[in-house]
Amino acid sequence: MSPNSTSADSLMPPSVFTSKLSRAGDIGVGLTILSVVLLSVLGNGLVLVICYRRRKKMVGSELLCVNLAVVDFLCCVCFYPLSILSSFHHAWLGENVTCVYYGFGCFIFGLCSMFTITAISIIRYLKICYSLVYAEWLEVANIRKLCFAIWLLATTWSSFPLFGWGKYVPEPYGLSCTVAWRGYHNSSKDAFYVICSFVCFTLFPVLLIGMTQCQILYKVSHFSHMLSTRGIRNNLLYTKKRLSMMFFCISLGFVIAWAPYAIVSFLFIFHKGSLYMAPEGFVFPALFAKSSHIYNPFIYFYFNKSFQQELRLLLTLWPRLGGNRVGNQNSTCHNIPYPIHIELQERGGTDKKNSDWSWGKAQTKRKSKSKSKSSNLDGRPVYTCWASTANDEKSVFNNKSVVENSPPVSI
Repeated sequence: MSPNSTSADSLMPPSVFTSKLSRAGDIGVGLTILSVVLLSVLGNGLVLVICYRRRKKMVGSELLCVNLAVVDFLCCVCFYPLSILSSFHHAWLGENVTCVYYGFGCFIFGLCSMFTITAISIIRYLKICYSLVYAEWLEVANIRKLCFAIWLLATTWSSFPLFGWGKYVPEPYGLSCTVAWRGYHNSSKDAFYVICSFVCFTLFPVLLIGMTQCQILYKVSHFSHMLSTRGIRNNLLYTKKRLSMMFFCISLGFVIAWAPYAIVSFLFIFHKGSLYMAPEGFVFPALFAKSSHIYNPFIYFYFNKSFQQELRLLLTLWPRLGGNRVGNQNSTCHNIPYPIHIELQERGGTDKKNSDWSWGKAQTKRKSKSKSKSSNLDGRPVYTCWASTANDEKSVFNNKSVVENSPPVSI
């Protein structure tokens, strides 16, 4: 190879699929996304398990929370690992094919999150302000149809770039893919798609979320103040107030997380030059937007007492998942130092005389048996099986002088 060709290759611009960050920056981005994935899978996985356990008690707004948890969980499992591997590889793996796959999938889940939070805000607004008028619309069956419509709309709009309306391209820093926001300058189709994506599917939902959440907080706080001035305390109102704060925090957190990325991308639309911002300027808004997958489970567990109770129950049941057998040494039901192995045998026909005992004699025997005495069998404690009959019943309990490391006794 001639020296001229070598110098020409060195002057060629880097590929759009090559990372524009340093090696250390790539590793930092990969570790950050890996942390987001682990925390999101753990938190949203717990939310899905708890919602499955209490699926018969769920109301409509909680179904939308389940939809939001499914979105966050699947996005972190199906798409973010590709970005993590690309970060450690210092280039986007798979180039155009995986770029379209990643951009298409992430845009679907991003729109689903936006539509779900908008639906939560509107439903909470109708439930608190106009519950009598729109009661039929808030049933569980209608909420399921709404979840299906959310997924259908998000998938339909995200598929437009696959048919020439818009395009999925790498991010400016080269380790992620998204909609070609600068396609606004390429054709009228791309301009239409970009402008509608921002106005109809970003700005308008954010305005709806803001207005409805402000109305909900005003209504709940105003009614609470009226009751408190009259000395009335309503537990139901307190529960509604906590739920309203929970959904407000979810909506506010989502908007705050995605606002920097949306602003940077929006300004990127109208910039015609080759350089608009340093690659690091795009990295931080993108990573901050990915943090929206993490905090929703923490909000649920903090504000929702039923989630807290189910979580405590799961934590207490976790050590017992191996089985709950009689004679388990880890049993906490009785403070018995040794396990008991009980063998139930079928007894023969009972003596007729035993069946003809008088009630007074049986009472006398039962009282005498209740005065238990300590006994010892070869230094090993024997415990009473309360299912035994009066003839075989030997009420013996723990002796203080128990030989250590002695084997269990079968009754």
